[in-house]
Amino acid sequence: MATDPSLTSRLRRLVGPSIMPRIWGESLHSAQTDPVRLSHTLLTARGQASGIAIADEVLNLLDGADDAALLTYFQALRDEFEVDIDTVLAAAEAARTGGPQAWKALQLAAEAPRQELFRRLNAAPRGTARLVAMRARLLKALKRDASLDPIDSDLRHLLRSWFNRGFLVPARIDWSTSAAILEKIIAYEAVHAIDDWDALRERLAPADRRCFSFFHPTMPDEPLIFVEVALTKGLSGSIQQILKSPRQILNPRDADTAIFYSISNCQAGLAGITFGAFLIKQVASDLQAALPNLKAFATLSPMPGFAAWLAAQGIEPDLADGKPDAISELAADYLLHARTEAGLPLDPVARFHLGNGAELHRINPQGDTSPKGRAQSHGVMVNYLYELDKVESRHEAFAASGEISAARQVRALSSRRRPA
Repeated sequence: MATDPSLTSRLRRLVGPSIMPRIWGESLHSAQTDPVRLSHTLLTARGQASGIAIADEVLNLLDGADDAALLTYFQALRDEFEVDIDTVLAAAEAARTGGPQAWKALQLAAEAPRQELFRRLNAAPRGTARLVAMRARLLKALKRDASLDPIDSDLRHLLRSWFNRGFLVPARIDWSTSAAILEKIIAYEAVHAIDDWDALRERLAPADRRCFSFFHPTMPDEPLIFVEVALTKGLSGSIQQILKSPRQILNPRDADTAIFYSISNCQAGLAGITFGAFLIKQVASDLQAALPNLKAFATLSPMPGFAAWLAAQGIEPDLADGKPDAISELAADYLLHARTEAGLPLDPVARFHLGNGAELHRINPQGDTSPKGRAQSHGVMVNYLYELDKVESRHEAFAASGEISAARQVRALSSRRRPA
């Protein structure tokens, strides 16, 4: 966990002028301006006080570094903080006949020193949040330099451990939530933009609307992911109806369905570390306990890759837009049969929900008629159904063989385009 900033400032005042130069063995000024040297020093620091102060200084330098300087640091992490192959081979040979200590030595040798560096950096004030921010910049650099992937692999491994479900704190977001967090909900909304505070109030204040988020103890004012929920009668297939204003508010006791209509990941530095499955199941369970009248839990989801797939197939968008039956058949075909090289569904939203145990339940050809909805999916949206007693078995089937759980009517739509 990160350390209180006031404590670290006291430690720096205490440690900086006296202990630091002796640790570094060189001038304080030159060492303070080189995060690579400081990082090597951090790995050899023995005292907790000096370690926290050095970690804070490294992160201060990296926080203020431009892209070129940060790339230099990432390259040093790749080259100077990698495993030593000869040491690993020698440890592996010793482990053949050695006991537990030899195996422990092999494990230590096989771990890149940068993993321990990241652990020590995490002890700095707001260390976890700053490492998450650093990874966001690492992911951008990785697009230009694939050789940085081992660094991301190590950091992602640690973040998955630090952000596992046991550390996540669920919370409801409503109109009484602090303004600082509400501002971030507006900023982080990734599916259906929130234009202003009035629009946010429409999503949070009515009795038939809910919003839930996960937080982490070291980042209490930063939502990690949030989901917006509409309580409805029956399955909703139109985002226009859900976001319509003004509209008639439904008494939650009269609702029979919870529609998850927007799921937004908030931290770019946590990409690839999935919270959505946990959040959906947590929210569905909590809603079912609070409102026993709810019988169905479903999403109203976009199809962000559909328009691009149609274009790749040589299908004219204007032709598809004008024929709802035809576009539904094409959408079913895309969701059920378009695959990545790894054999997974091509659509990223489909991969997420099907992988979490949902059923591909219904296709809605006029689900999102906004400019964004037409651009990415010609207006089509999808209902994925979460049946809580079937989620685990569907998840296992998808994980084992890529089996897609789909409603009969969806398979029937796809079969019209395929020969018997």
